[in-house]
Amino acid sequence: MNSVAIVGVGLIGGSFALALRSAGFSGKIVGVSSHPAIREALELNIIDSAEPLDKAVPQADLVYLAQPIGRILDTLHHLEPLVRPDALVTDAGSTKQAIVSTARATLRSCQFLGGHPLAGKEIRGAAAADADLFRGRPYVLTPAHPDDLRTPAAAAFLEVIRNIGAHRVVLGAEEHDRLVAFSSHVPQLASTALAAAIAEHSPESSRVAGPGLLDTTRLALSSYDLWRDIVATNTVEIEDALTAYIQKLEYLRENLRTRQLQEEFATAAKYARTLRGS
Repeated sequence: MNSVAIVGVGLIGGSFALALRSAGFSGKIVGVSSHPAIREALELNIIDSAEPLDKAVPQADLVYLAQPIGRILDTLHHLEPLVRPDALVTDAGSTKQAIVSTARATLRSCQFLGGHPLAGKEIRGAAAADADLFRGRPYVLTPAHPDDLRTPAAAAFLEVIRNIGAHRVVLGAEEHDRLVAFSSHVPQLASTALAAAIAEHSPESSRVAGPGLLDTTRLALSSYDLWRDIVATNTVEIEDALTAYIQKLEYLRENLRTRQLQEEFATAAKYARTLRGS
């Protein structure tokens, strides 16, 4: 792999570029993004050069789509006449079913491999990019068939994932979306709901806020522009996960004065320790 086109040079795209360089990649990294994002990425030496999509894609061995989901879906409709047959197109979208189905319908002359690095921050932009963002984090791949991971282009990308310190997790697109509804999407909405509820009902609580409130409202800093597309492309799974979470909250409310609350604390603590151990 000698050339990479990163479409969307923000937090994830910029971090991917920095991680590539940190891992020893000596090829060319071309950015495709908005003028402000490109200017910032060039000033920070995150990318080597900037090109429009129709100039960057034909020269790339790897096309890395790191835009918001709606823009990834739009970009996929423009790649077929541009991409090389031996190139790999992958993405970093937070939901997979809509992206994978669109890629299958629009890309016929090259390989597409759906991806989702489980890494990020509550802030966006190339200035927040971090070469170690993916280190120690799961990197989900959603191949249509197991053989999709055995092609030369996919093998090169799997090596990249190893080199940037992430660990590969292979899932179907539907299973991915079901799991991240619980592991990512509900945590975001829970943090948003908590911060909004306090703002509406007890804003003066900030006078006595400790680290617990700061921890649990960190995700509330996230941008709606990013989460709009995530919620829109995983609505059914998020509804199911929210239902389970709301039912648990109601159960806790009903058992504030019973020993059942102690059992819930024990179950939750056990899971939290397991999560941190993994």
